[in-house]
Amino acid sequence: MSPSSRYRPAPTHTQLGDEFFDEVSAADFPEHKLRYRNPYWAARVGLDTLDDERWLNHFGRFAQLPDNLPRPLSLRYHGHQFRNYNPDIGDGRGFLFAQLRDCEDDRLLDLATKGSGETPWSRSGDGRLTLKGGVREVLATALLEALGVYTSKTFSLVETGESLTRGDEPSPTRSSVMVRLGHSHIRFGSFQRQAYLEKPENIQKLVDYSIEHYYPSLLEDEAQLPIAGSRVASFLREVVHASADLAASWMVAGFVHGVLNTDNLNITGESFDYGPYRFLPTLDPNFTAAYFDSGGLYAYSRQSEAVGWNLTRLAETMLSVEAKEPLVAALEDFNVEFNEAFFRRTLIRLGIVSKSAKQGLVDAVPEADVDFVNGLYRFLHESQIGFEQFFFDWYGGAASRARATKSPHANAYASDAFQALEPGFERFDSLDPEALNHPYFENGPPCTLLIDEIESLWDAIAERDDWSLFGAKLDEIEQMRTALQGAR
Repeated sequence: MSPSSRYRPAPTHTQLGDEFFDEVSAADFPEHKLRYRNPYWAARVGLDTLDDERWLNHFGRFAQLPDNLPRPLSLRYHGHQFRNYNPDIGDGRGFLFAQLRDCEDDRLLDLATKGSGETPWSRSGDGRLTLKGGVREVLATALLEALGVYTSKTFSLVETGESLTRGDEPSPTRSSVMVRLGHSHIRFGSFQRQAYLEKPENIQKLVDYSIEHYYPSLLEDEAQLPIAGSRVASFLREVVHASADLAASWMVAGFVHGVLNTDNLNITGESFDYGPYRFLPTLDPNFTAAYFDSGGLYAYSRQSEAVGWNLTRLAETMLSVEAKEPLVAALEDFNVEFNEAFFRRTLIRLGIVSKSAKQGLVDAVPEADVDFVNGLYRFLHESQIGFEQFFFDWYGGAASRARATKSPHANAYASDAFQALEPGFERFDSLDPEALNHPYFENGPPCTLLIDEIESLWDAIAERDDWSLFGAKLDEIEQMRTALQGAR
């Protein structure tokens, strides 16, 4: 079967010109074994009607999708990597394969690869992706989506039949090629490259393209813009807002990205590119995901700082096309917006809503509500109870007291520290009382994705080609998603 009538190709990236990409070809892989396809998002872009053979033809062999990009594009960018500037990077093992429209909200979406072979930016690498790396990204994006994080979606994973040698995995190890569906692959580093090359006309071209395709509301009269009189600074302001919300969503999900370099953040505030990552077992501000992050630069509690630092680097690239003052104005509310998003997303994570806010009695967030939320995080840190278990136990707030008394952490909830906090739940109503009857909450335990779980399910694949644990974990994540979706 061909793509459905809902499929809407939108190959726009070539508008930028060949200074922004290189046309490349995919590797010729010896095998193509379909290991994962995303049925929900395939339907959202009109590709759910492809049978497995056609799927493999497009997402394993990379035959052109109808009326889409004629050749894959390896994107050019630079980046600060652990705050050291690197002008020698770009899409080294991936490319932009196609662009198309979301059938539901008309967003421009990208289909881009990881592990599709060498490009001009491979820097002596083989351009491949280990199968384990692909499996880890499927799991990360599924769980983050379930938790309400604005994330890229793993669209396809194909095992490719090659043996790879890696220093951080037992080798030889199996190979794969992955396709992710994302809302823009224009990175902060895309702007940095043009600034480094001293091409202000290309900075302006990137801003104009980004506004046209991702922030079209900024095309209105300049006097009505978020930063009046400056379309460039208003664009930066929108990126700041989206990035603050993204950083807060990671924190509330208990997620540690691992490599928050400027080439791993994009203009739409969408989380993507999951190499080393971890979910918190317990709340530890110094918890890091990457074994090579010995200084804790991207530790759990420093993620908002990292995003803010990267946004400043993005703003610096625009000094050739806009005055300093409007750009500074665009940056200045980042911390305030992060804190507001952190509070708001915590309430959603707990499935509760402030009674005073719900009744429209206040214009601002009551200080007592903020104090209550901050107190809960202090309790999580000091008690060291399971991060995910806590949000599972108290989802719905006071309505979940009976369930919380049956938790493995029931003794912690009976402590003086928590007993002083618990009455604060009375300030809130449940966002979705029906959710508490969902099998996810009735059956327990909570869905988690800790490193030992990932290693266990990978061992089953590596040793016995047993994909049952992988499938079961995805089923578990899907049950969690359906239980939580009513609160968002």
